[in-house]
Amino acid sequence: MNARSADLPVMPRVLCVANQKGGVGKTTTAINLGTALAAIGETVLIVDLDPQGNASTGLGIGRDQREFSTYDVLMGDMPLQYVARKTAIPRLSIAPSTLDLLGVELEMAELDDRSFRLRKAISEIDAPPDGEAYTYVLVDCPPSLNLLTINAMAASHAVLVPLQCEFFALEGLSQILTTVEKVQAGLNPGLSIHGIVLTMFDRRNKLSVQVVDDVREHMGDKVYKTIIPRNVRISEAPSFGKPALLYDLKCAGSQAYLKLASEIIHRERGLRAA
Repeated sequence: MNARSADLPVMPRVLCVANQKGGVGKTTTAINLGTALAAIGETVLIVDLDPQGNASTGLGIGRDQREFSTYDVLMGDMPLQYVARKTAIPRLSIAPSTLDLLGVELEMAELDDRSFRLRKAISEIDAPPDGEAYTYVLVDCPPSLNLLTINAMAASHAVLVPLQCEFFALEGLSQILTTVEKVQAGLNPGLSIHGIVLTMFDRRNKLSVQVVDDVREHMGDKVYKTIIPRNVRISEAPSFGKPALLYDLKCAGSQAYLKLASEIIHRERGLRAA
């Protein structure tokens, strides 16, 4: 069975966190959602596909600690499970990235399976002999719709879209929805939009409130009920190599990500029941 026709395994559930626009809270969402899912009992692997490597740094994996990375995975040199590093959070691991990913698109350009390299790597993960098998894989995508993002979508059951509460939010959303439709048509028919999470919300800002109303009007129940507020503690946490939930569990941002994790689990149960 070739990669194009292969079905994704039921477990782990693979969600990619994607938005072609930078600065929308994509990596922050991947880190803190992964931490929150681990905190409520899931075993989570974050796959850092962004050459900037902010998810890796934000979970305390310094650049000098990344002997192997997702670049090696995509090039077929290392299995994903051997690249994954444990973090300070129980049940949460990360496959770190390096700047080598900047050249991976050119290096894979002539490969017939170039869009399915990550799917293959995830499908080949074995249950670790000294721990629990992953129940969730979260893929942190770069802020562009390139081959790395295509690999993430081709490997995922669903896409989680962080959307900043700002003026051009709906325009950016339209672009990512178009990309998902193209991937559905050509690479991954089972791909869906898991949900849209509104980030950096400031209730004192009338524009933020208007964006929430507009997105909910256009996307209905695809928008999560949980809204991530603009929060200083969330912004500070990465500089300490920690997710916000470890840096300050009681802050509004951390509590919001815990609620989002619960909402995602609830939505997952509904999808499986259907």
